[in-house]
Amino acid sequence: MKPPPFPEGPSGDGRVPGAAVLGWPVAHSLSPLLHGFWLRRMRLPGRYDALPVPPDALAATLRRLPGQGFRGVNLTLPHKEAAFALCDRPDAAARRTGGLNTLVFGSDGAISGLNSDCPGFRDALLASGKITPAATRRGAAVVLGAGGAARAVAVALEELGYAPVWLVNRGQARAERAAEELGGVARAAALTRLPALLEEAAILVNATSLGMTGQPPLDLALDPLPRAALVADIVYVPLHTPLLRRAMARGNPVMDGLDMLMHQAVPGFTAWFDPPAPPRVTAELRRTLLHALGEG
Repeated sequence: MKPPPFPEGPSGDGRVPGAAVLGWPVAHSLSPLLHGFWLRRMRLPGRYDALPVPPDALAATLRRLPGQGFRGVNLTLPHKEAAFALCDRPDAAARRTGGLNTLVFGSDGAISGLNSDCPGFRDALLASGKITPAATRRGAAVVLGAGGAARAVAVALEELGYAPVWLVNRGQARAERAAEELGGVARAAALTRLPALLEEAAILVNATSLGMTGQPPLDLALDPLPRAALVADIVYVPLHTPLLRRAMARGNPVMDGLDMLMHQAVPGFTAWFDPPAPPRVTAELRRTLLHALGEG
């Protein structure tokens, strides 16, 4: 997707394309560092900002940004589902999940929407080396949550061959609605069934904000979970959430949220900055982000 020409860049320089992450709050986001790393390594003109946008200002902000030189944006909490209604051309994953996290502003004024969380989580799992196609066909998946991120994770797990994919949420009605709208192998279950579901799980994913810095902890006993099951968390602040620490202590393989963050960023960067080749997720990039988190 070729980006449109820019009348004015974010800094007033028409030669500099821009992108940003919109959230409320958004100061914690590593996306500016991530995209800035690729811009420098690939020697591309451009900038990427973090813009705090309250929910009631999202629509007005999206109308304003193209005229200020922005080629598109990423969306984080609480905007992923709300932005779907403002998007003119959602991709297949966005249509299926009802949410998106990447917008591309077209030269015709239309907004294209991508749910890059789906391929981001899928590619992160494959790149981790901790799953194999044969393993996914032998086990169920348990996803905690029923919001936009949980839906994206469920689609990615289905693509990898996990079945069934259980959505477990404190509000069971929301999980049932998500499973019905996703179709496929997604199913909803009550919290009371979680111990039994964990016994059969090949992978457990926390797709909620529980365990994130400033949020309530995720109180979950892992005793029923097989020690061969992979435990993943989409949270990356802190990097090792209490869930991951408990999983590592008992010998389960784990994947932190930083891997998904890096891989989901590839489609947006490619659409906005038109690089000669897609950016690469490398060990150097991960070390850069870890250092910013105080983990390096």
